[in-house]
Formats: sequence, structure tokens, C-alpha cells
Amino acid sequence: MVVQKQAPRDLIDAALSARDKAYAPYSKFFVGAALRTADGKVISGCNVENAAYPEGVCAEAGAISAMVLSGETRFDEIVVVGLGDIACTPCGGCRQKIREFTGSDATIFIINDSGETLLTLSREELIPHSFGPENLK
Repeated sequence: MVVQKQAPRDLIDAALSARDKAYAPYSKFFVGAALRTADGKVISGCNVENAAYPEGVCAEAGAISAMVLSGETRFDEIVVVGLGDIACTPCGGCRQKIREFTGSDATIFIINDSGETLLTLSREELIPHSFGPENLK
């Protein structure tokens, strides 16, 4: 279990900034995410909805896609923020995506509007007994 700790300030700021750019005209539920790659780069993403709701893109998936586009394939920590004081944890699909691109020592931070850390999770806590690339060998 990861000891509760405060999310890094640079990731908090990047996640909040990304959330402010989210496109969510249907649900009005804006989400931002920011991750730190193994090489130290901060990459963010926001949720994007469309008229074929719910066929949108989650903030975590957007950040991971941008990371891969930048040439990176691993990250060590991610911050996710929704609206207000709600603990906006990743959906099942995003949990699997996080699993794909992190090591077992990754940390997932869930924050609120004020940047306060609500949850600090290990990858195992986020997606226990997971299936990953090593299972396909």
C-alpha cells in the first residue's frame, strides 16, 4: 500500500490546467490528468466528448496518447482531477491503460479542485490482479 502523500505541485497544476481545457458539453463533467514520464517530462490530457456520447476520450487516455506521441512509453506517476471534492478515479478502461504504461511502483494521485490529494494509490490498488503484456508471452 502506498503511504498517503501529497501529489507533486507541477502535476497538480498541469492536471488542473488540462481540466480547464476539457470539452464536455454533454455531461458537464470536466476531467484533467497529468503524468510524469520515466524521463521526467510532464504530459497532460483532458476529457473530450462528442455527439455520439459516450464515445469520447478520457483525460487519462488523452495524456497517455500524448505521451506515446512524444516518444515515451513509461510513466511513474499520474494526477487525476474532476470537479469539486469528488474523488474522480479512473474508469476501468483507463485503469488498464495505466497498467500498460507503468511499472509496479507507479503512484496514482486523485485530487480535488483545491489541489488537495484525496487518494494516493499504488498500481496494484488501482487494478488488482491485473492482466498485462507479460501475460501474453
